Amino acid sequence: MTDVAGEVGLDSVCVSGELDTKRWIVETTGCGIAFFDYDQDGWPDVFQVSATKLGGFPRGQEPTCHLYHNNRDGTFTDVTAKAGLTRTGWGQGVCIGDYDNDGWDDLFVTYWGQNALYHNNGDGTFTDVTEKAGLIQHSPRPRWNSGCCFVDYDRDGHLDLFLANYVDLDLSQTPAPGSGQYCYWKGVPVMCGPRGLPGSTNILYHNNGNGTFTDVTEKAGILKTSGHYAFSALTGDFDNDGWPDIYVACDSTPSILYRNNRDGTFTDIAISAGCAYNEDGREQAGMGSTAGDFNCDGWLDIFKTNFSDDTCSLYRNNGDGSFNDATTSAGLGLNTRYLGWGCGFVDLDNDGWLDIFVAHGHVYPEVERAGVDVPYKEPKIVYRNLRNGHFEDVSSRAGPGVGLLRSARGVALGDFDNDGDVDAVINNVNDVPTLLRNDLRSKNRWLKIKTVGTRSNRTGLGARVRVVAGNHSQIDEVRSGGSYISQNDLRLHFG
Repeated sequence: MTDVAGEVGLDSVCVSGELDTKRWIVETTGCGIAFFDYDQDGWPDVFQVSATKLGGFPRGQEPTCHLYHNNRDGTFTDVTAKAGLTRTGWGQGVCIGDYDNDGWDDLFVTYWGQNALYHNNGDGTFTDVTEKAGLIQHSPRPRWNSGCCFVDYDRDGHLDLFLANYVDLDLSQTPAPGSGQYCYWKGVPVMCGPRGLPGSTNILYHNNGNGTFTDVTEKAGILKTSGHYAFSALTGDFDNDGWPDIYVACDSTPSILYRNNRDGTFTDIAISAGCAYNEDGREQAGMGSTAGDFNCDGWLDIFKTNFSDDTCSLYRNNGDGSFNDATTSAGLGLNTRYLGWGCGFVDLDNDGWLDIFVAHGHVYPEVERAGVDVPYKEPKIVYRNLRNGHFEDVSSRAGPGVGLLRSARGVALGDFDNDGDVDAVINNVNDVPTLLRNDLRSKNRWLKIKTVGTRSNRTGLGARVRVVAGNHSQIDEVRSGGSYISQNDLRLHFG
């Protein structure tokens, strides 16, 4: 994999607080990114989320998110202003879905502050319909919305919207670095949190079928999980009952698995299902998550990234909607030095078996300068699926782009050049994106599928596709959100 971001035109910086010092936790979490074919020409475009900094910028120089149009020749053009996407603010995550079933996928961006729903006008432009859609958040202080996903949880053909929320952040009440129990790391004063700060509440909006949404958080049972530090939101039918469930990776609190009760309500079963803690029964600092059937048994498994000095998590589905922590047995109890963020189950070599891609980056630039042997900018890791339930770290053989040192956050996967292998675009903190072009030399064949709903939602979110070649069977689902607060190409890829 080779980084081609600079030569193809992806050159905007994701601003996320100050460069060398992170005084507040909101400066550390970075932003998501999306492969998003907004103009329906069959070539994935790129939407890069950006935040800002607390000190502000001179008028006219404020950072914005960026939309890059795929020119179908391996290059991109920044069309942000033309598309009407010039809002500035503390952007966080992104998810895609056609909420009004007009045939054009729409764009939702989460913020520390007011979120934004952008209606795709079908002509290369977008209209902010947040207020019109009933999605204005009325709260005494800005909500910290993180991951999001469109999901038709009641299967009425209209996409609903789930939002993960991280910390109930009030900077006036947040301790300064080094002033409290949770304000040091390895002896170095750093920003405080999330421990010691109040957790927040996830939100579920029901689509009314007329372009508006209703908050059903309490009615649907989502309110019961208040107090978690929720990051990424991931959909999947984990118990094979035909109804979408929602998995939420949580930082320093147990992760959440909302089982769809098929009656408009959800129940958090993560603890009993075996995917809330690690195999030692300990909560982890979860960041990103992805779903896929890595052992090709017809059941979706879960992979989760965590903080440094810990392993990632691989939860193998037992075939009944419960999970077993297979991290160590699968050979993934490695690379504990790095802090994981965006990730994906992805068949990078088109052999019909899902590999794992993980991006890393630390949150404390101060630690590196203090002489602690912990890098702020870190490499990516590629784990190859050995087809026997085990994985091998092949990062050293995966090309120069994988070893590129960045403080990465969001990752989106998709075949941007339509050459049949899956590429990765990565959003880096206070840096330009990384676009890893997959230069696969294998002659293995592949299949790409784009779903279009007729009786279901138009995007086909939640659709499960099964591909059989000889005696080998693969499954995947079309999903919104996932990774670390990011959005993959909605086309399904099978090697």
